[in-house]
Amino acid sequence: MLFSDPVNGPAETLVAELRDYPEWHRGRKRYGAWVVPITQPDVLDYVAHARDALADLLHPCPLRQPHVTVFVCGFHRPRGRAHDDFPSVLLRRQRALLRRMAHRPAVLPLARPDSFASAAFVPVEDSAGVIARWRGLLGSVSNEIRQADYVPHITLGLYRRPADAPTIRQRMAALEMPPPKLAATELHYVTYKASDQRGPLRTQHRWPLQDTGTAEA
Repeated sequence: MLFSDPVNGPAETLVAELRDYPEWHRGRKRYGAWVVPITQPDVLDYVAHARDALADLLHPCPLRQPHVTVFVCGFHRPRGRAHDDFPSVLLRRQRALLRRMAHRPAVLPLARPDSFASAAFVPVEDSAGVIARWRGLLGSVSNEIRQADYVPHITLGLYRRPADAPTIRQRMAALEMPPPKLAATELHYVTYKASDQRGPLRTQHRWPLQDTGTAEA
């Protein structure tokens, strides 16, 4: 549910409790996902300015690099035991599929900032179905770990205090529009420390988006 929906949207923000969640990770160390890293200077500047404008509402997240999550893989492990583990064999299969396919650079439109109950974000539009094709490819060999419908976006931050829906809609409307487009030139498989929700992403594999399949960096 989005705050931009006045009928079905949340009534107020959901405050994030920043702590270790041992009941979730159960001693597992790192969590993995495929993402589009953001290196475009005007988009990075916009994210920084938007976070500053919402600083009274959001937890700071200085270490987590801005990105668009494409596919959530699960706990990065050599072998899978639990349903939310992502064993090495599945990562190898995903990389093999990427190696055989041509993936061109993409231009993804950005829209006015919006918000889930838990987090403010910049929507990324996928009218051409580019992200959907990447997700279909990655999902052909692995079930995605997901608790809600997929919405492509750039996270601005998790909420640190309650605020009602009219306040959130007013604050989102007061933000400037983002740059019109995001250039996606690479896919990265990244992991982060499962005990730190705001920790840095570690790039494990990079996949350049070019006109033909190429060896990864």
